[in-house]
Amino acid sequence: MALKVSRRGTVPPFIVMDVMRDANQRQAAGEKVLHLEVGQPGTPAPGAVLDAARRALDSHILGYSDALGIPELRAAIARHYQRRHGLAIDPARVAVTAGSSGGFLLTFLAAFDPGDRVGLASPGYPAYRNILEALGLEPVIIQTELAHRFQPTPELVEAAGPLDGLIIASPSNPTGTMLSRVEIQGLLAHCDARGIRVISDEIYHGISFGQQETCAAEFSPHAIVVNSFSKYFSMTGWRLGWLVLPEDLVRSVECLSQNLFIAASSLSQLAAVAAFDCEEELDGYVANYARNRELIVEALPKAGIDRFALADGAFYVYADIGHLTSDSTAFCRRMLHETGVAATPGVDFDRDRGHRFVRFSFAGPRSDIHEAMIRLREWV
Repeated sequence: MALKVSRRGTVPPFIVMDVMRDANQRQAAGEKVLHLEVGQPGTPAPGAVLDAARRALDSHILGYSDALGIPELRAAIARHYQRRHGLAIDPARVAVTAGSSGGFLLTFLAAFDPGDRVGLASPGYPAYRNILEALGLEPVIIQTELAHRFQPTPELVEAAGPLDGLIIASPSNPTGTMLSRVEIQGLLAHCDARGIRVISDEIYHGISFGQQETCAAEFSPHAIVVNSFSKYFSMTGWRLGWLVLPEDLVRSVECLSQNLFIAASSLSQLAAVAAFDCEEELDGYVANYARNRELIVEALPKAGIDRFALADGAFYVYADIGHLTSDSTAFCRRMLHETGVAATPGVDFDRDRGHRFVRFSFAGPRSDIHEAMIRLREWV
């Protein structure tokens, strides 16, 4: 007799992780693989963070922390908002999470009930949609276009019908585009007037190329801000993120965190306090991303790939390859097998139109980006 298997586990895979697995297998077999698929920095954690971790290992009993995080880190995060955005954030509203992934899970559980409708732009980060579906929430796909720079507008939100929530991301994954300060203010005003809870994914804040990022907490007391140490702070494997919460959700998130996670990693938390004193080192990483961006934006058109929105931030190019293929998954598989260049098919980010798009990450070493572009031009 077959036993029941929950439908919650039948969500689609996070395809970039499958691509990375295949790329790593080829690399382990001795082939040179150029990793343009995965959205993580190719740089280590800052030196002061590594030193703090060593001290913590030597001097701390690494037990559980409070469910919302150690006080020193919550206070450091609050000071970060004052320094970077001029916002006075009460540390009591800060929740430290097991990566931004844990933050999204806590957010969706605390803010919504099964059956609630949550809008999200397509193309967009696939885990939004997949987590919502696993929790019994209804993802409402808002189709954006290159003309919108792949970002939602109040008009598109209104056309989506009644919503309980809206996820925005600026800079966005996979496109790297940003909403301007005026656009964020307009979206939040539109949503607040209609009782739509906004979740603002700000995990790429700090990685931008000319335009200053805007924090949603500046314009709405109801918005939930999600951030992470994985991108700007170059601490991907440390699995640490945070939320800035409206006051009415703090206790809910605390109780959920107690039961689902107990707390984020104590070692990661103790080390991360030092991250906010490493801006010079981290901004050097961002300068490298900017140079990689210039390289890839110049090189892709030489390979016949010239339809993409210029990334304002993050470290991605989301390119239209519809003139080359109608199957981006097969295209990326062939590209990896025949050139050693790994990239992510667009179907990960857009179920309906992603068959004609590919995401290239330029977060890795400049030499790898350069060689990948040469291989890609010759192959195409």
